[in-house]
Amino acid sequence: MAASETLTAERILEVTEEVLRRHGPAKATVVDVARALGVSHGTVYRHFGTKAALREAVTKRWLDRTASTLAGFVTEDRGPEDRLRAWLAGLFEAKRQKAGGDPELFATYSVLAEDAVDVVGAHIDELTGQLTEIVRAGVDAGVFTVSDPAVAARTVFQATGRFHDPSYAREWLKPGVEAEFEAMVELLLRGLRG
Repeated sequence: MAASETLTAERILEVTEEVLRRHGPAKATVVDVARALGVSHGTVYRHFGTKAALREAVTKRWLDRTASTLAGFVTEDRGPEDRLRAWLAGLFEAKRQKAGGDPELFATYSVLAEDAVDVVGAHIDELTGQLTEIVRAGVDAGVFTVSDPAVAARTVFQATGRFHDPSYAREWLKPGVEAEFEAMVELLLRGLRG
């Protein structure tokens, strides 16, 4: 790193992601990250107090990309059913791209997520919050007839787990999975309509 560059938390996270990609979660160390940045490991620890904190921050950064992409569907100028379809399809596609586009990094993040229970929980809360907004808009428009949008949103999220939970990643490329996804979404929409 050039002496004129300021080391930021974001830069550390970028490099940590590359180190994890190269070495995997079992072998990647804070010293490896510091070496890649051209700084001492103490400098990295000034930004992230522990190795666990650094790994949680990398995991959060990775999950936030998905949440940020999906947030756009929440406020789109179209009906709630179409927004819900698009949001669920967006989640499925984002997970499939991560799993298929960079399988090594996806496997790394799957390992990191197991240790980042609070980060993953907050991510799921954010996603179900987005779903709640869409369902509530459907109730307000008279399209959905559920009594509690938050409960309905969490149920939709859990019911579609096969299409976004990393433990099902191997199934996402199987023939016919898109048709199964569409059938699930249509079933859920019928249930929301009452």
